[in-house]
Parts: sequence; C-alpha cells; structure tokens
Amino acid sequence: MRPARQDDGPALAALSRPFVRTGALRGRPLSLYLAQATDFLVAQAPDGSLEGCLGLREHPTAGVLYNFCVAPHRQGSGMGGRLLRAAFGRARNRSLATLFTATTGSGRLFLRHGFAPACPSLAPAAWARSLDPGRNALVLARAL
Repeated sequence: MRPARQDDGPALAALSRPFVRTGALRGRPLSLYLAQATDFLVAQAPDGSLEGCLGLREHPTAGVLYNFCVAPHRQGSGMGGRLLRAAFGRARNRSLATLFTATTGSGRLFLRHGFAPACPSLAPAAWARSLDPGRNALVLARAL
C-alpha cells in the first residue's frame, strides 16, 4: 500500500473502468483522477501496475471513502481489507472522527470492518447532495 501520486491518474482510471462499466462505480473523467490522485491509497503489483485503490476525501466534519476497487484477479486475497485499514490509519492521522461511504453492492466488506447503515443527512452535506438517487446506494458510516 502506498499513497497515490498525480502521475497515477491514468492507472487509477484504467483500474476503475471495468467497475464503471458494470455500474459498481460512478464514471469519472481522467481529469478528475489526475486532480484528485493524492486522495487515493493504492496497492501496487511488483510489475508496477495498480491492483487496488481507495479514495479518501476530507470534509470539515468527516471523511468519505470513494472509488474503492480491487482488480478481479486480486479479489478475495485480503487486499480490500488492507486498503480499508490503511485508509483508517490515514483518516486517524488527519483527525477525522467518522468515515462515510456509499455502495450499490452488498457492503459486506465495509460491514465486516465496522461500518453500519447511516442516514445520508449525517454525512458531509456536499457529498450527500452529490449522491445519485437513481443508483439506490446504501450509505454506511464508521466511527474511528
């Protein structure tokens, strides 16, 4: 695990693309990955390719985890849990008391790591307003 660098933007976009196609992630332009690359923690393979990523956006009252994906060939290996634990450490170092996320999936991994369903009105307002109601996402929160 390591913090992403701005030059990881294209690799973040490429890693995310299959998940966007399935509807698991919202589509984001390359320009956004370039601008927000430093929000991300990444799992890097020995050959330098990215095998997982997780964004942590700081808001005044809490943090939001977003764009969480693990390459299909690495799913089930524990990489997702390691990315989450690294994000918890980063959030604690930045004195964030609560983390929020939204998922269109089951949320099992988040629930196993202490998240629970939460009312969107408890989340940072700008983020909660950005949620697409058509995606029917489940909002989850975890105190740190």
